[in-house]
Amino acid sequence: MLQGAMSRMPVILLAILVTAMMGKQSASAQSSARQQPDAEVSFYAPAQHDLYDGRWVVSASRIYQVGRLDDSPGWDHIDNAASDVRAVNGNVEIDVDEIENTGTFVARLQLATGEYVLEIDRFNEFSPCQDGGIAASLFEHGDSGCGDTLWPKTFIFLAGWGFGRATLNGETLYEDYQVHFMVTQGMRDRETLAVNYPLIGKRSPAGAVNPATQQIDFFIRSPENDTNNNPTRKVFDHFFGMEVTWK
Repeated sequence: MLQGAMSRMPVILLAILVTAMMGKQSASAQSSARQQPDAEVSFYAPAQHDLYDGRWVVSASRIYQVGRLDDSPGWDHIDNAASDVRAVNGNVEIDVDEIENTGTFVARLQLATGEYVLEIDRFNEFSPCQDGGIAASLFEHGDSGCGDTLWPKTFIFLAGWGFGRATLNGETLYEDYQVHFMVTQGMRDRETLAVNYPLIGKRSPAGAVNPATQQIDFFIRSPENDTNNNPTRKVFDHFFGMEVTWK
């Protein structure tokens, strides 16, 4: 009987090994901010690099405003169709420490109504994938498992969340509202500025983005909701930039 039991050991071990491998594959197939199923390329996270200092210095230009500051309820300030966007003068300056979750984000824009300035006063994590308020090298939106589904899944080079303020011609518009920025793969078309999302006939789990381009989105939003709007916030000032410069 001992000999028969021993002869069955390789079969038992093989079954255990196959079960373990299947479990590992199943686990790896789960979407997360750092892992996506069927991705053909992987690379090291920033913190794995011995020389990573956490400091990101980025600027952005070729800015567009989505909608207007004084739109009546019922507006779409995501506007993936780019039906109500307009170019505005100005730029964005970012200088942050991703490790310490500190730094500055300032957008200075010339709108039709005057000089609009948007700043983050303090960074804050609203969900675990936001990594303390500033995060680098993660997937967000779409079916990524991080963020909402208003935008397609995209690889985010750098993002920040927190509380901030906006002024118009030096006068306070909003104080202590939520502010978010994200430097992403190209979600909007180079020419039309439209977002092709959801993408019909998508052939892979990759996001509906163009990785040959980069952009920045940023916005300030009120705590009060209005279900007539998209997103459902009473205030949602949304801008995006189609030129990003690393410094």
